Amino acid sequence: MTGRAVPARPTREARSEVKTPTVYDVATLADVSIATVSRVLRSPDAVKEGTRERVLDAVRSLGYVPSASARGLAARRTNVIGLFFPGHDAHDEPQPALAAGDGDVPIVTDDAEADDTVNLYFDEVLRGAELEAWRRGFALMVTAGRGTSREALVSDIAGRVDGLAVLARTVPDDLLTQVARRIPVVLLAGPRSADGLDHVSVSNGPGMRTIAGYLLQRHGVRDLVYVAGPADSPDDAERLDGFHEALDAAGLDRASVPVLRSDFTRTGGRAIANRLVDAGSLPRAVVCSNDETALGVLDVLAARGIRVPEDVMVTGFDGIAAGRMSHPTLTTVHQPMAELGRAAVQAITARLEQPMLPPQSLTLPVEVMLRGSCPPA
Repeated sequence: MTGRAVPARPTREARSEVKTPTVYDVATLADVSIATVSRVLRSPDAVKEGTRERVLDAVRSLGYVPSASARGLAARRTNVIGLFFPGHDAHDEPQPALAAGDGDVPIVTDDAEADDTVNLYFDEVLRGAELEAWRRGFALMVTAGRGTSREALVSDIAGRVDGLAVLARTVPDDLLTQVARRIPVVLLAGPRSADGLDHVSVSNGPGMRTIAGYLLQRHGVRDLVYVAGPADSPDDAERLDGFHEALDAAGLDRASVPVLRSDFTRTGGRAIANRLVDAGSLPRAVVCSNDETALGVLDVLAARGIRVPEDVMVTGFDGIAAGRMSHPTLTTVHQPMAELGRAAVQAITARLEQPMLPPQSLTLPVEVMLRGSCPPA
């Protein structure tokens, strides 16, 4: 049997003699300093095009790959930013064992309701943080935890990153204070507090006050229900305060307007709506503290033949993309979720550059988006 000869695989000794290209090799080949090579790899737009292309040609020619560990040792940094979310999306029930497919493709009827296992708010915040971290030359490490595991996870991730963004009220204050002695810590959402940490949030109270006021003043609604989120939500208390301020401005007694507690999920919204319909106490308007709850309310109203907005108006808060695809489309308070993630990364990198800055607090604006579930009056 004849054929083309296959080259022998290099021995371990031969492979060990192959020199791994270094940043010095790239600098020599491109005839620039190693600082210039570093700038090209980290911030290419900051380097003149001719120099940038020369360095990149040298990188490609040599097959050079930057060493994250070497950079970290040199700068005493990991070039990684941590993002910690509570495991609202995690489920405690046993998960099926993974198995390889056998080639057969089943055909099933999907009767399930919309999936609640994905929190679309967190998705948007994560997207913004990831883009900003990449733009600034950092990787993003994302971690989620439930219950007591949160504390262990935060302690662990804090030793692996240069800075950490945490959803407010999800980790004990004393642990965050301890972590902040070593690395920058930024709290996402919730009210500003005198904890010595940087905060990034949105205008929760004014946003809810505005949308509730629109229902009360422009539509003349006097029969309404507020669906609150979890008691430990960093944003929920501010939104409820804004709702109550709108009632005060309209001359309504706060105690006369029911506040029902839910869990920020679509399933929770369905449960609330079913209770209201079954009890015959469906109001003229249902004001929800987030969009996923409001979408669950819309699901039930549609299934039970109740017209929106003719019979009941529904509003949410967040501005997730799913609200633009519901029937009817969801009126909501849109908050800049991706910008929230971006701002958290910016706050961390600012503190890395200037550790002695006083605590910073940034509140991002929101806007009311009028759609089908509560149209313009």
